[in-house]
Amino acid sequence: MTDTCKYLNASIHACKIITLERHHHENGNLTVVEDHNEVPFKIKRVYYLYDIPGGEERGGHAHKALYQLIVAISGSFTVNITDGRESKSITLNRPYEALLIVPGIWRTLDNFSSGSVCAVIASEHYDESDYIRNYDEFLLLNSKEQNKK
Repeated sequence: MTDTCKYLNASIHACKIITLERHHHENGNLTVVEDHNEVPFKIKRVYYLYDIPGGEERGGHAHKALYQLIVAISGSFTVNITDGRESKSITLNRPYEALLIVPGIWRTLDNFSSGSVCAVIASEHYDESDYIRNYDEFLLLNSKEQNKK
């Protein structure tokens, strides 16, 4: 993975909704996810969250190098993002819309509707060393990066 402080001037403005390719049919709809079409990275891992008890929160970390697309396959939930300076909450509720999260962004997911399914499409395989799991450390690293400017 990359150097710990290299990514920390990321901005929530680099995170955006991407509309995935979709096909409408009388017998149902189809959404396609392919790397380097709508997905701006090579897909190395896909996982999904489901059966999340009411009131629970997921995420609560940032990544040093990993890019992610988060999709509400079913139901809805809120993704809260911050770069340490600005924050934003995005509700995902369409299976053809994905939220791109760039490295250096802290995220939490909450407000899961009953039966919701959250798919995460990632640019890298799982690597614990890529995570920042302590919010105070995240803020400290961001402030150090800002002081370099």
